[in-house]
Amino acid sequence: MGIEELVEKGKQFLDENKEQLDEVLHGDQAETVSDSALDTAAEFVKQVAPDEYDGKVDEVRDQIDKAIGTE
Repeated sequence: MGIEELVEKGKQFLDENKEQLDEVLHGDQAETVSDSALDTAAEFVKQVAPDEYDGKVDEVRDQIDKAIGTE
C-alpha cells in the first residue's frame, strides 16, 4: 500500500466519521485536556519570555481555547 492509498483511506475515514469526530473534539473531556495543555504551554512561555509578554501570552491562550474548546 502506497502513501497515496493511505492518504485516501484517511480522507475516507474522516468523511465517514465526521460527526463522531466533531462530538469528540468538542466534548467535555476534550475541553479538559485542551485546557490543561494550553495552561501548561502558556506557563512555559511565560517562564522563558520576558514578563512584558505575559498579557499577550494569556490573550493568545484564550483565543486558541475559544477556537478548539467548548467554553
